[in-house]
Amino acid sequence: MADILFKDESYKIIGACFEVHNALGHGFKEVVYKDALELEFKQLGVLYHREKPFTIRYKEQTLKHFFVADFIAYNTIILEIKQANYIGEPYIKQTLNYLKASGIRLGIVINLGKPSLEYQRVVF
Repeated sequence: MADILFKDESYKIIGACFEVHNALGHGFKEVVYKDALELEFKQLGVLYHREKPFTIRYKEQTLKHFFVADFIAYNTIILEIKQANYIGEPYIKQTLNYLKASGIRLGIVINLGKPSLEYQRVVF
């Protein structure tokens, strides 16, 4: 059986997301969940950067546009917060592109837009 990449860190992050979702429910804008999650991360001692920009390279050149990850946790996990009906292919592809551009191997897409929190790990 293969080891789960960043198992303990992922468990702590997802637990924090469940705490936020249990307290706020579904229906708020993404920024509200991000604000609450930031407070939860501070309380739990999760190392993070919020809305961290990453440049994109193309043929040895840096492009003028960049992407902004919602959170980088432990410098090893990209966390994308969504408020949607489901975790669909566009969100998975977006996270995969972020992983490619950043050199980070693990992303977690969190959907707080339903009565039950959903999440999906994305490994590159």
